[in-house]
Amino acid sequence: MRRKIENRLAAWKGKEDGERMPLLLYGARQVGKTYILKEFGERYFQNMVYVNLETNPAVADYFSGDISPARLFRFLETVAHEEILPGKTLVVLDEVQCCERALTSLKYIAEQAPQIHVAAAGSLLGVAVRREQYAFPVGRVESMTLYPLDFEEFLWAVNEERLAAEIRRCFGGMEPMPEALHQRAIELYRYYLIVGGMPASANKFVETGKLIHSSDMQHEIMNNYVADMAKYTTPSDTVKIRACFNSIPAQLAKENTKFQYKVVQKGGSASLFGVSIDWLEQSGIVFKALKVDHGKVPVAVYADLSSFKLYMVDAGMLVTKAGMPQQTVLTGAESPFMGAVTENYVAQALASNGYPLYYWRSEDTAEVDFVLQIHGEIVPVEVKRGEHTRSRSLDVFRKKYQPAYAIRFSEKNFGRAGDLLLLPLYAAFCIG
Repeated sequence: MRRKIENRLAAWKGKEDGERMPLLLYGARQVGKTYILKEFGERYFQNMVYVNLETNPAVADYFSGDISPARLFRFLETVAHEEILPGKTLVVLDEVQCCERALTSLKYIAEQAPQIHVAAAGSLLGVAVRREQYAFPVGRVESMTLYPLDFEEFLWAVNEERLAAEIRRCFGGMEPMPEALHQRAIELYRYYLIVGGMPASANKFVETGKLIHSSDMQHEIMNNYVADMAKYTTPSDTVKIRACFNSIPAQLAKENTKFQYKVVQKGGSASLFGVSIDWLEQSGIVFKALKVDHGKVPVAVYADLSSFKLYMVDAGMLVTKAGMPQQTVLTGAESPFMGAVTENYVAQALASNGYPLYYWRSEDTAEVDFVLQIHGEIVPVEVKRGEHTRSRSLDVFRKKYQPAYAIRFSEKNFGRAGDLLLLPLYAAFCIG
């Protein structure tokens, strides 16, 4: 599958020796890190040396000794039966979280062997690496994060490249899509809410053209997430993390979608579940959106760290986890929870494009779904699940802070009402 990160990987490859550092690819489990690095190696390099440090413990053990680059590369050549050549070979260290010394070795590779292209990938780097015992290569690696497929990548996967290009063209000129294309984009957007952006689920849909397999694939992925919780935490912490994870649909279903610990467990508190929330966020399984008290620049300094929402990394998995009937999503039928699904979808699109997530809530319950800082300007973003677009909260925010412009997402076509940009939900990937 074609992924946007390929352009960034190509730019990394093209950097001069000494400017380029080893690459560290972050991302939740099963978002396609291994696939993209192998595809990148095959397309852009003469040969590739690939090792999985989770499934090959003998290789992982070798890092327990001297980790000088010359010694490591000699060993890896014997493992892969491939010569490591400067500028021509990609060395991939997969599941690097299983071998902290391999992670530390990236520092010495950056210093002593910058002419060798080395990429490492890990699913739980934020929670599995014991940094108090092992030196993390701060400042000696270039980091990238891979997310699930966004809607544009999904369109590429289902051979709708022209439709994706038309969406971008209409966004650039703020002109309506032809009605037939608009309706086609809405239909595919609803497919995406069910299939989601996890490559395994998307690939199954591409192969079969059926939606009914999506929930099975997503349940399998979520079961793997739960298994990771047990693998990398204590039994008592596993119970807490799982409880927080399982509560997300119920949290988003509430009118006030601020994360409430009492929903996880009666009498729950930040002291009891705060570490569990951090684990979910650092593992890449959820996105956290912080509340801001003011719509001013810089938005980050007005964040209230104690008030936040949690979104799942993939809207399709939220649909499955909540038990949302697929026919409800497909028909656009009235359903209170569709608002949560739609909001999660936009959160996923914004986070994938590099935006920190914030929302605003006033003292009199007015709430704006997202507050972005774009080119030094505050931009409020309102999300509507259907074609009904009346929004008192956005009006309150605009009157109070007078942003240069605002964005409203809905199932309506492109349009503009003064300084309010009216964007169809399927165009969320264009913000960035």
